Amino acid sequence: MDEQELLKRSDGPVTRGRLVRDLKALGLAEGDVVMFHTEMSALGYVAGGPSTIIGALGDVVGASGTLMVTCGWNDAPPYDFVHWPQEWQDALRAEHPAYDPELSEADHNNGRLPEALRRWPGAVRSRHPDASFAALGAAAGELMADHPWDGPHGPGSPLARLVERGGRVLLLGAPLDSMTLLHHAEALAEAPGKRFVEYEQPIMVDGRRVWRRFHDIDSEDGAFDYSSVVPEGVWPFEVIAQDMLAAGIGVRGTVGAARSFLFDAGAVVRFGVDWMERKLGGGAAD
Repeated sequence: MDEQELLKRSDGPVTRGRLVRDLKALGLAEGDVVMFHTEMSALGYVAGGPSTIIGALGDVVGASGTLMVTCGWNDAPPYDFVHWPQEWQDALRAEHPAYDPELSEADHNNGRLPEALRRWPGAVRSRHPDASFAALGAAAGELMADHPWDGPHGPGSPLARLVERGGRVLLLGAPLDSMTLLHHAEALAEAPGKRFVEYEQPIMVDGRRVWRRFHDIDSEDGAFDYSSVVPEGVWPFEVIAQDMLAAGIGVRGTVGAARSFLFDAGAVVRFGVDWMERKLGGGAAD
């Protein structure tokens, strides 16, 4: 979408000051620990791009607040490389670079903001290669420390610590199905048929590049089979989030030109776990 179209959509440039006003009106406040997801084109023409958005968020939460994003690793080896011809596997194992929290790019599918924030001076990125997060602000080190190698969306993860810190989730024009925090609910929910993945990726251990095997919920195709309770072609998180809003959890408003939402992280996880266990646990679906 070109700049003229973006300008029309947002009724003029979306500046840092305008973002600050809109974010405060939505309910974001000083001292907040907030994980955010952004679809920049939905905001309109943002004067200055990602740095303007990060700057505005920082202005609102202040020095005592913290910003957090999901990163992943854009150039991680594919899970299925273990099924490649042996010669290909050997070449990959011999030379694929290890994950580096400072150098490895965030997954491009997550948009421009995660890469911009993880490169920001003072930002801290977690150690997990496939499920890495990054944070900037007063609680960044605490949120990112000792990210569990296995179960990286479960207890002890940055997502769990976001909840423990009384954090919030902000969707800036991003669709409801982008709410990564619901993977934490999947990790905690006790319902039949939970799906897991195992994969290998290279990391640095004591200065040496080593291949490590990881175990996690299936966060790509879904930790559960939702087909009995979610319409075909709809991502389950969209349905769960809509049900949350209908239950009075979360607030909605406009930031720039974008429909945006602000949720309490603890409420998201409690609702998500209850929804999954109730809908998928063998009881009557409603």
